[in-house]
Amino acid sequence: MRPLYDTTKKLSGNHHKPERPVKSKEGEVITNIEEQRNRWVEHFKGLLNQPASLNPLNIEAAPTDPAINVGPPTIEEISMAIRQIKNGKAAGPDNIPAEALKADVAATARILHILFDKIWDEEQVPKDWKEGLLIKIPKKGGLSNCDN
Repeated sequence: MRPLYDTTKKLSGNHHKPERPVKSKEGEVITNIEEQRNRWVEHFKGLLNQPASLNPLNIEAAPTDPAINVGPPTIEEISMAIRQIKNGKAAGPDNIPAEALKADVAATARILHILFDKIWDEEQVPKDWKEGLLIKIPKKGGLSNCDN
């Protein structure tokens, strides 16, 4: 049954449910898609940009610096990380499932090693890697309220 679901999902492409109306901070219903997105941006900025709760002055320094390898990742480290990826999970923004990466760990690790070495040498992370995707999962209650 799982292969049928996966195949159907791949063939159907990226299907997104239409946006539900949300309420502004004042409680007014917003139906314009652009205004709804702006409201979600405002909501998540307030939610995720909280000031740090720790007082840095109360943290004691470690007595010695632990021995940490600060060199670029090795092919062995990359291979180990690939093997640890869980199967059956949703693919990321690149739409490459874990099973595809794990089909030939050695080849995947070699390709990623070239990429990681380039990033390490140039000290420049790809712009796409700095972006994230937020998925709204509503709780119980009114779905037009951003806090739910």
